[in-house]
Amino acid sequence: MADEAIPNDTITTPGIDTGVQANGADTSPAIGLLSQYVKDLSFENPNAPACYQWTSQPQVDVQFNIGSDVVGDNVHETSLKIDISAVHPEGQGFVIDLTYAGLFGVRNVPEEQVKAFMLAEAPALLFPFARRVIADAVRDGGFMPLLLDPIDFRGLFLAQQAQMTEQDGGLAEAEPLGTA
Repeated sequence: MADEAIPNDTITTPGIDTGVQANGADTSPAIGLLSQYVKDLSFENPNAPACYQWTSQPQVDVQFNIGSDVVGDNVHETSLKIDISAVHPEGQGFVIDLTYAGLFGVRNVPEEQVKAFMLAEAPALLFPFARRVIADAVRDGGFMPLLLDPIDFRGLFLAQQAQMTEQDGGLAEAEPLGTA
């Protein structure tokens, strides 16, 4: 009798919410990455093959933007758009435009927290993969791979929120993040 096992579904700990209701529905908050993908990629090398003879260092301009859309019930898409231009004194070296996106499943998370996640944490999860796509595309274009420096998306989001609060009393909608 003492060796009989207690079924797991009957064990409860007083005061601890397991996120599972009596009917079996899970009420705990969760966000998960469902998929990630290249949504758009363009690489231009307008001065090939002459640019391969240039010995000067290019001026590299990196612009980025973050967008988030609801694409279905409890599914959000965050996209990281990165535009890069490398200009030598002799002319344009290369131009690369990348939109890298991810689909995130959301369950039982307050809307203001979803927004913060999609504009701060989701881009941080996607960025290493977008960085690799850029490095490979630049290398495949005949140049040394371009390794972008890490970006503090959370810090940028918090700074933008603080600026909006200061300017508008916190009532304005967030604008997409800007440049690096």
